[in-house]
Amino acid sequence: MDPVDAALEDIHILRQKYHALAAGKDALMRVIAEAEVPEQVFDSNAIENSTLSLDETEKILSKIDLDRFISEREMFEARNLARVVEYIHTKAIESELDLDVIELLHKMLISNIRDDIAGRFRQGNEWVRVGSHIAPDPKEVVPRLVKMLAEFRGAVGAGIIRRVAKMHLTFENIHPFVDGNGRIGRVLNNFVLIREGYVPINIKFVDRDAYYDALREFDTQNKTKRMEKMVELALKNSYHKRITYLEGGEIIRLVDYAKKYRTSHSNLINKAHRQTIPAFLERGIWKIADSYRG
Repeated sequence: MDPVDAALEDIHILRQKYHALAAGKDALMRVIAEAEVPEQVFDSNAIENSTLSLDETEKILSKIDLDRFISEREMFEARNLARVVEYIHTKAIESELDLDVIELLHKMLISNIRDDIAGRFRQGNEWVRVGSHIAPDPKEVVPRLVKMLAEFRGAVGAGIIRRVAKMHLTFENIHPFVDGNGRIGRVLNNFVLIREGYVPINIKFVDRDAYYDALREFDTQNKTKRMEKMVELALKNSYHKRITYLEGGEIIRLVDYAKKYRTSHSNLINKAHRQTIPAFLERGIWKIADSYRG
């Protein structure tokens, strides 16, 4: 069986289990989603070279003064992205993803940072380069985005992993905005996932090198395998986390689990990274249900 098809079967089982457990527990689901916002903001901004730590990001979102000076840009980057992350949870249910929605999300993200480019696609002589990749001619941005959305909607049979991976890679290859493309692209992942009844994912800062490798693989070889794997693991991590919280019971650090049950921590970590056990990464710490017996 194709590895992606096998992963889709695993995710289908997790999705069914999640929806069965989540019935009538909307309040808990909202709390989990709200608690994830600072981490999603931190990870996405850190991938774009923000200097803010997770703790500092949380303080900014809670309007608590920091112990050091930060630029106004970094402050707005955190607050604006948090606003976007929270907004899509409602917007994705209400409307289909289209060009107007993409521009609106960008306006929310870049407002007070670069108002001259906020909420509009590249135009005129606004060429951009990311590493060795030169993004397409500004005149091609809208036609390529239209094609990207049409292909995403028309590829239902390919499965959610391939569809999200291909859409994200295509969006980043187009680089439709002068600034903010990475953060918007990662937000769009969750827009379409939520829209289609899946849980949101978070591409972690610790996986930045692998993430950039996946972008380069697409730009240079037109392949999507690396990004498909990232989407697969991120989806499993998100489902494992939610299912563990929904089931109740004690949640402990994986290192403490290893000590308590006298098993190899390194072996557990390897399995966690491969998502072959129901462990999940939260605030940089691997956790698991104390009741798990593999």
